[in-house]
Amino acid sequence: MSRTTRPSIGAIVFFAVSFALAIYFTFAAVQGDFGLFRRVEIAAEREVLSRDLAKVEEQIVRMENLTRRLSDDYLDLDLLDEQARSVLGLLRADEIVIR
Repeated sequence: MSRTTRPSIGAIVFFAVSFALAIYFTFAAVQGDFGLFRRVEIAAEREVLSRDLAKVEEQIVRMENLTRRLSDDYLDLDLLDEQARSVLGLLRADEIVIR
């Protein structure tokens, strides 16, 4: 008769714990805070924020230009007239407003 040897309980526990740790670290590497999926999310968010930054920088340049054109050193009369009409609702005496 041949006798088969069964692995000891300690070996089974060791391999079970090792397998559980391997599964945990694999899961953490893929879906954890610093995992692959999070890295893809961060890259996509970076692209969106870069586009938003470009839009805000364009607005800043536009506002700086308008501010300079309305400053004491350089006065654009057409811009001043446009702002007075839109903000204050001013009209000249010879104009007709249709609403």
